[in-house]
Amino acid sequence: MTAQAMTRTLAGLFIIFSLVMAHVYGQADLSKLSWLWFTAFIGVNLFQSGLSGWCMLTNILKKMGLRSA
Repeated sequence: MTAQAMTRTLAGLFIIFSLVMAHVYGQADLSKLSWLWFTAFIGVNLFQSGLSGWCMLTNILKKMGLRSA
């Protein structure tokens, strides 16, 4: 695993962890539809892209004409 992949994996894990802890301590209500679910989606996507190396947003941006590194 590369440093960039580990960074994405850990960033996603920290986002998910912070949402779960905020929910557990009553600071965020994840039982209702809210923008926090969008944050959860971003965290899960970061986590899985770090592990798998595939990212949906990267594919979309490439199809829109952006070059890869």
